[in-house]
Amino acid sequence: MTELYDGRLKKSGDTTREDRQLQDRAATEKRELSDDDRLEMFRAQFFNAALPDLPAIDGYHVCWLTTSNPRDSIVGRLRLGYELIKSSDIPGYETISVKTGEYIGCVGVNEMVAAKLPNSLYQRYMNEAHHAAPAREDEKLAETARTIRQQAQQMGADVAVGEGLEELQIQRPAPVFG
Repeated sequence: MTELYDGRLKKSGDTTREDRQLQDRAATEKRELSDDDRLEMFRAQFFNAALPDLPAIDGYHVCWLTTSNPRDSIVGRLRLGYELIKSSDIPGYETISVKTGEYIGCVGVNEMVAAKLPNSLYQRYMNEAHHAAPAREDEKLAETARTIRQQAQQMGADVAVGEGLEELQIQRPAPVFG
């Protein structure tokens, strides 16, 4: 027998309902990932099946640029020295050339367009973004710590400085980016 309850049907007399989590407990317990499963997931996140790997071009760094990000536009990248790669520049890529629109004849997949940047500029940009700028930030942090320590000493106190601060002050040579 059923009765109407808040617009829904409810079995009368059935006051105990088993918790769904208890019903599914065996299934959820078996879903624990092994370290091998996690390693495979880690590998898969770096696998790029949507975009083909671009072949190396002597003297250039090659990459994919998006046409849909207004903060990182193709026009802005062109001003920085990037050059769009034409399908005629790469043998075998004629089938993935843009057929219509602004980037006609360029290597493209969906909203992505292939580009190249002279290696000399690429090295300079990577050095700035991944070496020089972080080094300047490290120096700011180290200077702040020195200032705090000096102020504390002037007031008769001391500030313990850990080895992390010393690490920030080490000048490292710029790496070569690949």
